[in-house]
Amino acid sequence: MADPQASASSNHGAGEQVELENLRSGLSGEPPAISPRRGGAKSQLSASLVDAVVAGALAAALGFFFIGLRSDIAPGGLALTQRWGALVIAVAIVFVGRLLLNLFVYKRRRSAPPKARAPKATTSRGETYARFSKAIAPVLLLVALAFPFLMIWGAPQQSRQYIDLSILILTYVMLGWGLNIVVGLAGLLDLGYVAFYAVGAYSFALLAKYLGLGFWTCLPLAGILAACWGMILGFPVLRLRGDYLAIVTLAFGEIIRVILLNWSNFTGGPNGISGVPKPTLFGYEFKSGAGGVADLLGIHYSPIQRFIFLYYIILVLALLTNFVTLRLRRLPIGRAWEALREDEIACRSLGINTTNTKLTAFATGAMFGGFAGSFFATRQGFISPESFTFLESAIILAIVVLGGLGSQIGVVIASVVMIGGIELLRNLTFLKAIFGPDFDPTQYRMLIFGLAMVVIMVWKPRGLVSSRSPTAIYKRKTRIGADMVAQGEGH
Repeated sequence: MADPQASASSNHGAGEQVELENLRSGLSGEPPAISPRRGGAKSQLSASLVDAVVAGALAAALGFFFIGLRSDIAPGGLALTQRWGALVIAVAIVFVGRLLLNLFVYKRRRSAPPKARAPKATTSRGETYARFSKAIAPVLLLVALAFPFLMIWGAPQQSRQYIDLSILILTYVMLGWGLNIVVGLAGLLDLGYVAFYAVGAYSFALLAKYLGLGFWTCLPLAGILAACWGMILGFPVLRLRGDYLAIVTLAFGEIIRVILLNWSNFTGGPNGISGVPKPTLFGYEFKSGAGGVADLLGIHYSPIQRFIFLYYIILVLALLTNFVTLRLRRLPIGRAWEALREDEIACRSLGINTTNTKLTAFATGAMFGGFAGSFFATRQGFISPESFTFLESAIILAIVVLGGLGSQIGVVIASVVMIGGIELLRNLTFLKAIFGPDFDPTQYRMLIFGLAMVVIMVWKPRGLVSSRSPTAIYKRKTRIGADMVAQGEGH
């Protein structure tokens, strides 16, 4: 005869298990009404349609003022233009996309049985990725070295545009690698990194204006001055963590910008500084006529030669940043950064001086930001405080987070996606055939870019590169998932 208490406990345990499974399915972020167990294909289709209608209604409500109505400045006030056709098309795209996701993506995830994860498969995949990275790195380096000449040969009419875009991307790659030391390795959330970018740019511009120094002389000085400001920032935030640390770094970035804006007698104020000297090649400028590089080499002068020279300068600076970062990561100071990121209390219990660890992280990251700022000044020839707003810090931080905290190759991919994607959205003229001749894609590029960022972060919450290679290994080097690495943020 069965024991009633045992049967009751077994039923209670089964009920808890079912309840736990329902809770997990509810937290998975998928529509809860698409379950093949209750009802048939008709109930699935109806639930999917209801969910798609709700998504379309939300898109209509959000896009009513952004897409349906357009305001333009006109004599006597604002002129409103109605664009209901574009709003209907946008709502239809959201409706169809959500319906397809419900019917094919979410349904497949629900119906697929859970698979046991074998650690050996993860290890072999990590080893395969490591081997692929080592094999592809020289190829990518060769492509980067030959990129300007490939553009001149393949797209002679647009070569200058593509080379200039690649210079901009490499600048943000260098900035992302510099911030990755502070945020990705040391785990210190810095929202004012653009301040060091501004210090480097203004250091070069002011030294060239008042002392007549050239680019190559001011480049190391800009990095040193930015590193000093990094240490100045590091001292007040030694005892701060998390959100408080982020607020102080944000305030530091705004303080630097306001000083540059209001100190008109020295920095030029809102007018900025113009006439920043261009870099030279062994004292020879890239100009036409006698005394230029083209005249020295006996070749025909072309304005694109200066852009090619700037490209190779920023390429060398970016590779130097990557090399120094990788080497520092394998040194004791790099492992101290990672220990600080994982747990500051445990880091102190191991005898690591957290004060020096934080200061070196801020100073090193700021130094590379100063190098990039100096290059930015010589590339533009003109700088002003408007070039160093909080938006720049947000973009650089988004590059680091999107690529994956602590990942070097992830920063490169994110820079190409973000900076190249923003510039690519300027040329989406084919959208006029869909939304009408009055549609200007440049006005919606930030909206499209923001939606793409949301989709990528939902798809890859730990960044595009979701694996990490530990610096300290035991017997065998194995890549691990990003979910096993702490986010840091100064906690």
